[in-house]
Amino acid sequence: METKLGPYYISVEQLSVGMYVHLDLRWVEHSFSLNSFRIRNARQIAEIKALGLKKIRIDPARGTCVAAPLQEATAAAVAEQVPEAVVALPHPPAIQERLDFLDQQRLALENCEKHFVRAASSLKGINANLHARPQEASEEATGLVKDILKTILSDKDIAIHLMSDKVDGEEMYYHALNVSVLAMMLAKEIGMPAADIQQLGIGCLFHDVGKSQIPDRILKVQAPTRAEYNLIQQHCAYGVTIGTKLGLSRAALDVILQHHEHMDGSGYPNLLIGSEIAPLARIAAIVNAYDNHCNRLNPADSLSPFEALAHMYAHERDWYDSNYLSHFIRCMGVYPPGTLVRLSDETLGLVVASNFGTPLRPRILIFDPSVPKNEATVLDLQQEPDLCVKDGLQPSEVGHDVYEYLSPRTHVAYFFDAPKRQPKR
Repeated sequence: METKLGPYYISVEQLSVGMYVHLDLRWVEHSFSLNSFRIRNARQIAEIKALGLKKIRIDPARGTCVAAPLQEATAAAVAEQVPEAVVALPHPPAIQERLDFLDQQRLALENCEKHFVRAASSLKGINANLHARPQEASEEATGLVKDILKTILSDKDIAIHLMSDKVDGEEMYYHALNVSVLAMMLAKEIGMPAADIQQLGIGCLFHDVGKSQIPDRILKVQAPTRAEYNLIQQHCAYGVTIGTKLGLSRAALDVILQHHEHMDGSGYPNLLIGSEIAPLARIAAIVNAYDNHCNRLNPADSLSPFEALAHMYAHERDWYDSNYLSHFIRCMGVYPPGTLVRLSDETLGLVVASNFGTPLRPRILIFDPSVPKNEATVLDLQQEPDLCVKDGLQPSEVGHDVYEYLSPRTHVAYFFDAPKRQPKR
């Protein structure tokens, strides 16, 4: 059968499983997750017919089944056969369920961002007290880590959320908080005892504290000289001195001293090899490198989260504990939050959350010009078994309209929550 190359209309009676359909409705007028999708079963056909549409637009290039297009005369006849009085309304409970779920998602993200800002603010206060009130700073840091750890350990269904660029604050504290939170989540994934995870979190909060002893002009140099780089490396030893005054444990001090050491002996400051590096420091090294790749001094040089993981695995694998790196990829997801993606049905989106323990089933903010940007649909791929991520994309691979709608972050920051699940339909 010969068909047109582009989308065209058919009668609703011609609908069949495998067709890729476009619903010419506002997204709040139907209960499907997307306005465009491939029909999976007879139930979906019945739901579409119940919407009261007189004709359906299909895209033969994106479906596995097609039908002859309506001719103009036939389309007019179809329209006459369906009087306005019998046009069915969408099923309100199904639509309300979806709207309620999206509201829950947005509220969860808002709460997550509030907790993130509060934690970053606490860390800023802790750093302000380092020298004047070290005991108080140490106690506050321990309290902050305990609060985070309590949530991480309390629920197995933790989701790692991407924070919006609207979250304002000091990037220095975001980095320390990012590293601490992700390191603790990785340690949980590995199965470390809670006491060790707590010391890891404290060590990561202070892992760069020694940089306070190095002039900002040196830290902000994008291509440091050998002498400047040698000075920057001293931040590990300076950090241990400060950490000792804070009364930090040996385990936390090891994180501060060794978070730039590499398993192959190419790191600093002591060129340690393999088992010479403390296990907690090996975790910190992975997470610290990941965050640095995503948030470089010049934002234009930053890697996307997907690129950062791929780069670390392809080019830096010998630097890290291979077991911990594999767990980190599982923890973050193959397509970490912040990654632009194309789904299996060619839909474009932005990963906004990684479901803990299911690396291939993240939550995706969907590009759909028919939906207002501030009401954009978020698909949880754990609830969409027929959809999957096809590949990660560079910003240059999507159009300006897609980029503006999805708004990839210029600064990648993460926090977490224990998500509520939408009932499977």
